[in-house]
Amino acid sequence: MTAVAVAGTATLLLTGCGNPAGVDGDLVNGWAAFPEPKTFTPAADVCHSADFAETAYLSSYNPVDCSASHRVETIFVGTLTGAAADAKNPPTVSSTDIKPAYTECDAKAKEFVGADWRTGRLWLGVAVPSPQAWSGGARWFRCDLTEESTVENDGDSETVSRTASLRDALKSTSPLNLGCYAVKLNSSERVDTMDPVECTKEHNSEFVGVWTAPDGNYPSKDTDWNKFYSECRTLVGRYVGVPLDNNLRYRTGVIALPNGQSEWQAGNRGVRCYLWMADKKFTRSLKGTGNNGLPIQYQ
Repeated sequence: MTAVAVAGTATLLLTGCGNPAGVDGDLVNGWAAFPEPKTFTPAADVCHSADFAETAYLSSYNPVDCSASHRVETIFVGTLTGAAADAKNPPTVSSTDIKPAYTECDAKAKEFVGADWRTGRLWLGVAVPSPQAWSGGARWFRCDLTEESTVENDGDSETVSRTASLRDALKSTSPLNLGCYAVKLNSSERVDTMDPVECTKEHNSEFVGVWTAPDGNYPSKDTDWNKFYSECRTLVGRYVGVPLDNNLRYRTGVIALPNGQSEWQAGNRGVRCYLWMADKKFTRSLKGTGNNGLPIQYQ
């Protein structure tokens, strides 16, 4: 009897209760939809204490203020589109798929530092997401600038630690600007070293500007390099202020320095140009010195 009474009471309680005010009894129709998952995107205008890495992992992402010691500065973050975005894997630095990103980074870097970044001891890199982030939908690219100890002697180049941003660093005269050099040749009569020196000290080479090469293959033959030398010699003539005529080749030698082949493949067409004298040295800059600075030498 007790069991029946309890069961009966329970029935009365259940049938006698309604829903509280404002509750319709449907447990799911009032819930908000979950937001779409978002992929991580790095920030611009931050710096990094670690060296540049082409693949940027979230696990190693630890930006610092640019007033703190750092080796890399992110100046812009963009979005990959087109064939690059549709690819199964993130593009590599030597892939043509990275070219649109590199071109955009190049323009942003010039705007950021106030001049062509190649006129200073700077290097531009493009970082992309990890394969894991890529498979999760990440399509960003990061434009990173670093200060280098030298841009002429590849084997001796080191990243310089900084405690200030590179913003407007080349807008006016700067210690970063390329200048004069003491060039030494090796036994094959090719450039061995280009050590920077004050222009008031003995030197036989001077940076004169950047020539932008057209699209095409990386130079490999003498005929390829001849175009580079010719264009750089024209920059020398304008820099010094001598006639751009057939006598220009009797006034000066030149050094043409594109970046490496992988960067060329990525879209870097900037070629650093230098005047160079085999048997003569100077103790001043030759900028604007005209015929007196670079006289014709037929022998």
